Amino acid sequence: MQSHQSVLIIEAGRTERHYWRDLWRYRELFYFLAWRDILVRYKQTVIGFAWALIRPFLTMVVFVFVFSKLAKLPSDGVPYPILVFAALLPWQFFANAFTEAGNSLIGNANMISKVYFPRLVIPASAVIVSFVDFLISGIILLGLMLWYGFAPDWRIFTLPLFILIAFAAAMGVGLWTAALNVKYRDFRYIIPFVVQLGLYVSPVGFSSAIIPEQWRLLYSINPMVGVIDGFRWAILGGNTQFYWPGFLLSLFLVMVILVTGIVYFRKTEKTFADVI
Repeated sequence: MQSHQSVLIIEAGRTERHYWRDLWRYRELFYFLAWRDILVRYKQTVIGFAWALIRPFLTMVVFVFVFSKLAKLPSDGVPYPILVFAALLPWQFFANAFTEAGNSLIGNANMISKVYFPRLVIPASAVIVSFVDFLISGIILLGLMLWYGFAPDWRIFTLPLFILIAFAAAMGVGLWTAALNVKYRDFRYIIPFVVQLGLYVSPVGFSSAIIPEQWRLLYSINPMVGVIDGFRWAILGGNTQFYWPGFLLSLFLVMVILVTGIVYFRKTEKTFADVI
């Protein structure tokens, strides 16, 4: 009788060539990590998922008071709370994803050091968790529209496009910070500062239309300016002007950040298990 023996072939570079296929094969791990993080985030909190509504709502109230009541800034002809919240939605998504993805690899150090899987799964699942918060927070925007009797026009159907751009921005920055945070632990202290600063220099509490025309293109070097303007244009309809040069610049920068983020993450990924 002949015995059939299985032969293990170790092929150099196979992991590299099949990385994106492996990413699909490990999709169940992706789902597991995302669901685990969603449950852990609100575990042992008295009001649970309601925090995803309370935090952006209180931020909106503060911004409306400061920028509308005190500073008397224009609102593009729409209720100021809607103007603010249409920008707060993408900003909160970006800021949460930036923070969570940046710390995601450190938070899963034990898994990374013991098991092989495409490490991209971890920051990607962190971005998905932030997207769930984004969807929950959208309930507030719907409530504000009903309260003020505000109805969007046909441009609301372009909103998925701007959500996709916000997703790309969050993913790109998240990959950069996640990879850098493994090597340079100082980044965990830099991230909250950048998020806080970005909240005030981005047009969240005010319309970007108040920026002088000669500075608007330069202002759009902040990629979130184009994303926020896109959200407002889609949600507020004809009540807001769309600055195309600034949006195209922001879109280009988002794509650069995403592509370079993927490249840098893949380049440094091999060293994560050794240095984490």
